[in-house]
Amino acid sequence: GVFPGVLSRNVFFISGNITIFHHTANACLFPICALHHVAVTTVEGIGNTKSRLHPVQERIAKSHGSQCGFCTPGIVMSMYTLLRNKPEPNMEDIEDAFQGNLCRCTGYRPILEGYRTFAKVSGFECHLNSFLQNQKNKQQKQLCFKGERVMWIQPTTLQELVALKSQYPNAKLVVGNTEVGKRKSSSPTWIAEMNAVQHTETGVTFGAACTLSSVEEVLRKAVAELPSYKTEVFKAALEQLRWFAGPQIRNVAALGGNIMTASPISDLNPVLMASGSKLTLLVIRLPLISSCSAEGKRTVTMDENFFTGYRKTIVKPEEILLSVEIPYSREVSKFCPHVAKAEVCSKRRCCIFSSLRTNYFNKQEAVSPVFSCRDWNEKLLQDACRLLAGEMDLSPSAPGGMVDFRRTLTLSFFFKFYLTVLLKLSKHHNGPVSVAGEGRTACEVPKGQAAEDMVGRPLMHVSADKQACGEAVYCDDIPHFENELYLTLVTSTKAHAKIISIDASEAQSVPGFVCFVSAKDIPGSNITGIANDETVFAEDVVTCVGHIIGAVLADTQEHSRRAAKAVKIKYEELKPIVTIQEAIENQSFFKSIKKIIKGDVKKGFEESDHILEGEMYIGGQEHFYLETHCTVAVPKGEGGEMELFVSTQNLMKTQEFVASALGVPSNRIVVRVKRMGGGFGGKETRSTILTTAVSVAAFKIGRPVRCMLDRDEDMLISGGRHPFLGRYKVGFMKNGKVKSLEVSYYSNGGNSADLSYGVTLFHLDNSYNIPNVSSMGTVCKTNLSSNTAFRGFGGPQGMMVAECWMSDIAQKCGLPPEEVRKLNLYNEGDLTHFNQKLEGFTLQRCWDECLSSSSFHARKKLIEEFNKQNRWKKRGMCIIPTKFGISFTVPFLNQAGALVHVYTDGSVLVTHGGTEMGQGLHTKMIQVASRSLGIPTSKIYISETSTNTVPNTSPTAASVSADINGMAVHNACQTILKRLDPIKQSNPKGSWEDWIKTAYEDCVSLSATGIPDLGYDFEKNEGKPFCYFSYGVACSEVEIDCLTGDHKNVRTDIVMDVGTSLNPAIDIGQIEGAFVQGLGLFTMEELRYSPEGNLYTRGPGAYKIPAFGDIPTEFYVSLLRDCPNSKAVYSSKAVGEPPLFLSASVFYAIKDAIYSARKESGLTEPFRLDSPATPERIRNACVDIFTKMCPSAEPGTFKPWSVRV
Repeated sequence: GVFPGVLSRNVFFISGNITIFHHTANACLFPICALHHVAVTTVEGIGNTKSRLHPVQERIAKSHGSQCGFCTPGIVMSMYTLLRNKPEPNMEDIEDAFQGNLCRCTGYRPILEGYRTFAKVSGFECHLNSFLQNQKNKQQKQLCFKGERVMWIQPTTLQELVALKSQYPNAKLVVGNTEVGKRKSSSPTWIAEMNAVQHTETGVTFGAACTLSSVEEVLRKAVAELPSYKTEVFKAALEQLRWFAGPQIRNVAALGGNIMTASPISDLNPVLMASGSKLTLLVIRLPLISSCSAEGKRTVTMDENFFTGYRKTIVKPEEILLSVEIPYSREVSKFCPHVAKAEVCSKRRCCIFSSLRTNYFNKQEAVSPVFSCRDWNEKLLQDACRLLAGEMDLSPSAPGGMVDFRRTLTLSFFFKFYLTVLLKLSKHHNGPVSVAGEGRTACEVPKGQAAEDMVGRPLMHVSADKQACGEAVYCDDIPHFENELYLTLVTSTKAHAKIISIDASEAQSVPGFVCFVSAKDIPGSNITGIANDETVFAEDVVTCVGHIIGAVLADTQEHSRRAAKAVKIKYEELKPIVTIQEAIENQSFFKSIKKIIKGDVKKGFEESDHILEGEMYIGGQEHFYLETHCTVAVPKGEGGEMELFVSTQNLMKTQEFVASALGVPSNRIVVRVKRMGGGFGGKETRSTILTTAVSVAAFKIGRPVRCMLDRDEDMLISGGRHPFLGRYKVGFMKNGKVKSLEVSYYSNGGNSADLSYGVTLFHLDNSYNIPNVSSMGTVCKTNLSSNTAFRGFGGPQGMMVAECWMSDIAQKCGLPPEEVRKLNLYNEGDLTHFNQKLEGFTLQRCWDECLSSSSFHARKKLIEEFNKQNRWKKRGMCIIPTKFGISFTVPFLNQAGALVHVYTDGSVLVTHGGTEMGQGLHTKMIQVASRSLGIPTSKIYISETSTNTVPNTSPTAASVSADINGMAVHNACQTILKRLDPIKQSNPKGSWEDWIKTAYEDCVSLSATGIPDLGYDFEKNEGKPFCYFSYGVACSEVEIDCLTGDHKNVRTDIVMDVGTSLNPAIDIGQIEGAFVQGLGLFTMEELRYSPEGNLYTRGPGAYKIPAFGDIPTEFYVSLLRDCPNSKAVYSSKAVGEPPLFLSASVFYAIKDAIYSARKESGLTEPFRLDSPATPERIRNACVDIFTKMCPSAEPGTFKPWSVRV
């Protein structure tokens, strides 16, 4: 959504001054009509690979800050914009500039490291746009743009605006369009009076069209220049603005718009109300016939009467908000309620306070008397909390859910406010100081390695330059074909229902409509899916919200979306099964239930000193790849041939499913993948549901068809990581040694089997030797979109439950958790619970090195001292190991192919079965080919992956792609070298080009595969499911706010065994990226569903992934040295999935901190903390007097707003 460019425009003031303002914006929100007289500089306009890269582009590429590259142009232009406005920024400026940017691959650290080089360094080169210079002295004229359904008018004077408002009384004034878009809109961005800033005796007056960024700049300057007592309100507003969306929103969102939308979750309105800000309204005479003028102005105060209801204010339809005055605060010798109220609003994080979502109106009557003529003491606190608890008596079914959290949070915020006032009254303030730092440690290549041998060197991602310049081509970047149509899916709005009728007649009246496609248009089979239990288009029954029923074809994307909304479907609703608990109650399971049993569990329990039972829920996760699912289908017109450009990890299944749907052999379907903007498992199978629909449409109409899903469509349709419920019973000795484990896992598979059977029990032990194990894994069949593969593929959920009972054991025994974990670790040669021998076991080395590098024991003492001195902030630390098996557990998938062409000029074209989605696979394959052939990487190129060059490819998944494709590339290169041996022997001093020319008449292109020896039998509990294991250890420290549930990631140290790294820069990038993605899984990202199975959290507005500010303040990653792996190409190891679980160290550090908080309330027993550890769960777990004042409603006595699926 972040626009990869800079908008530069002239800003006009009443004084007549004109300045040029540069800013970024969200392209998906910014109206194109508003770009008139605005200079737009895109990422392509500042540098390119044909001439030279701009320093901003070059530094992100060279610092390995671009992986999939889909987010890179937006990040580049955010940095470029900052440098245009502030050529010598500091690191805080740089971090603030990226608040609105998201990246799902890198973990953010390399981006910040690359751009750190710009901090306080002058000499940045930028070019002032001559277009804007020429516009400075030109008189602006009123503009009017008319579309099919929208009219956009841009007046230049207040008189013109008055006339337009009289003519179109229902038209909305739009500045940034960050919330709504209307059919008739007027933009006041050229009206001087509505963009003015004036300093008065009582405060600062801002024109209603002033952007929040400009408000922020003016207030910051005022705080720096004016006496402190006058700027308390300004400081509160600035603190709120700091958490107000990102700069891309603040750059265009207007102060007046924020007020007039009357959003109940506004960040700024509470401050404006508490400070008594004044609004100047222009009153319009309606209707106007002969003349256009305003009746006058009136001033209103933003107080408890301003908001009259949900999305309603006292402003009348015939009034225009002209300006807003934010007042100075007053110098007082005693506590001032209004100033303090404004200040308390700033004492929180955005993600916390937004949970309240309470209305501003009619909430002061009961509490206000508490403050009147009272001493600021404990009695006042008790009275206020009692009244607030009564005021916040929310219904347990209240929209937004989290009722206990919201009620407790209100009291907690008041308590923080109470403490703040006490500090101000005592003129005393102290607090911990955070120190930023970072670190990355890479491997060194062996002494004597040839300079041209790039294996083991930090070679830059081969596409990084192109990605940084916006030249990298993704699926939707492919130029449109002649006669191309656009497709929009028509999906179910019910979780479980019979389809009574489908009426597309209204859609036919939409301009550009071509046809409606449904099951009856499929020439082949409508049955699809990995387990053949899905349909291309639903026929009689829908089994989830988002189930694809049909599709609309039209000439443009906008027309197809409008037509799709016009399709009417009638349902007969059936009772849905949504949650794991409902599936268990109804015995709704997919048939294959996996079991692994080892030893004598009953005897193990009998020999144990203690037995603990418990359960843990791990929520699902949205893939949130930056590039959503996309397909372009091009029918070739003969023999049923079709060419597909797809964003997919699985070319073979895409080809197979499309061929089946079209009723043609697979050899008529060619699937091509250049690159993906992220995948993470979400494009292994679920991409096919879109591709088959698009292919059927293209086949029917005989024209090229394109479709790229919107983010909300993608999240609704494609599923994600499986939610898990783990139930355990563990027996152990007094010293913490585990003797026996009985564990059951239930995963929410959704409405089809997909790959859910592959989410197995192999990682239930994490890294611990358990003598006796009885385990069962069950996949629940529910009415949700089918869940699927996701980085880690069930491993993180299984290991998370293991760490849960390990944490409980430590608490029960009263022992340090790190000692209990160390005691139970595997050793070299041990057998796992599935009877695979551990060889080359380096975990003990990783553990010891991590303890040492993190200064674990010394810091633990400091944390204990910190917790003694702080009641409402607590720190915690935890060290967590991981053991991750590498291979597809379906043996035949562990094969790959490669095709290597050597041309007569000596250049080499490599094609292999893996796809590039940011993980650097193509870069590593070039390095492998370079060493194998003994030539520089500059002579080797990889163009794309396609089914007509390498057939029957395994999906790029399970972290094995570098292993299996690398071996295939190596084998193919070795075959070429063997053919060249006679030529090289006859001309030993010849060059590579000489040998190739001599061998021209020989056939040197070939295909080769490599297949590891793997296989496992669940019934016999024997075999070898994994080729080898990757190991790692992480130590994390956090600080939690016991009153709000917020937490800060203070420091993380990681030691990872990646064998002999093929490319340490890429491997460290994968470790950081996986860790931060896991950070989201275990602490932030929460999917919320209605009891009827409707997904609430669609898009980044409701679903929060980690951003730049969420990574650890200190982040150290090192690769274990001297640990070659004999079972993979050039002694390397897989790295994509194994590090993700290390982020559980943050979760259990949070749990450690909560335990310290609970001890303050006299609670020392093990407690349950489900994942993710959101602010809601953290706050509710920190039991104190405030949580006790807000008791929970009895389950079963109300219908919840959302359910845990």
